[in-house]
Amino acid sequence: MKTNWLPRSALARGSAGILPARAKHPKYAGKMPVARFRLSRNHGQSPMLKVLVIDIGGSKVKFAVPGSRAKRSIPTERALTPRRLLELLGSITVGWEYDVVSIGFPGPVIHGRPSLDPAKFGKGWDSFDFEKHFKKPVKIINDAAMQALGGYKGGRMLFIGLGTGLGSALILDDIIVPLELGELTDPHGRRLASILGKRGLKRRGLTGWRRSFRKIAPRLRAAFRTDYIAIGGGNAKHLGRLPRWIRRGGNHLALAGGARLWNTSVRHVKHTWILG
Repeated sequence: MKTNWLPRSALARGSAGILPARAKHPKYAGKMPVARFRLSRNHGQSPMLKVLVIDIGGSKVKFAVPGSRAKRSIPTERALTPRRLLELLGSITVGWEYDVVSIGFPGPVIHGRPSLDPAKFGKGWDSFDFEKHFKKPVKIINDAAMQALGGYKGGRMLFIGLGTGLGSALILDDIIVPLELGELTDPHGRRLASILGKRGLKRRGLTGWRRSFRKIAPRLRAAFRTDYIAIGGGNAKHLGRLPRWIRRGGNHLALAGGARLWNTSVRHVKHTWILG
């Protein structure tokens, strides 16, 4: 199943496919509310910024500059520290051109900074000064929230990231709220992260894992009263056929979200991000 997230007209040169559909585009007519915010093409205004997007995942760290050919990924080292990340980045991104940096961080982000060191990662994330080392402006956001921003089409959307664990975020009328749905448990005490994450896929097999998702997703939709659910992460491709209210994405949503952080009006207020 292939989902086209944007009309071709949105894929303008340099936009990296992150401009929203026009409200009157026939593909989206009657399907969802139109967002209050608008992404302009910057006609006669400031040029689009070149954004280095760093998506730190449980299995891989992905680097890219949307709109260019600059794109790489490396396995996530155990006990990865921010200083080691920059060492790896320096050897990979030689010659890359970018103006600003977006970092998707696999943990809570408060006031634009990581608030703790993630499990299985090294120390120092909560106190590291990325702007000092990049010598460029840096925005840090929860990794699931960054993917959610990349797939947002307006209204009330729940994002679920199917990867090593379970990422989640809610966007309600342009307000992005990172969630930790992976901490919820079923009647047997099993965490949703272990049911729908990489471990659950390996333990239950593809058929059992899909069955679990199809059982859980409608309940989450009902609980949050969402217009639609966006699915991202590396395992989204394994879901098979999906109902119309679920929109399949993938890891590319992180790149779109990281670019949107700088090329639209987005500001953070403690735990949340506000568009417009």
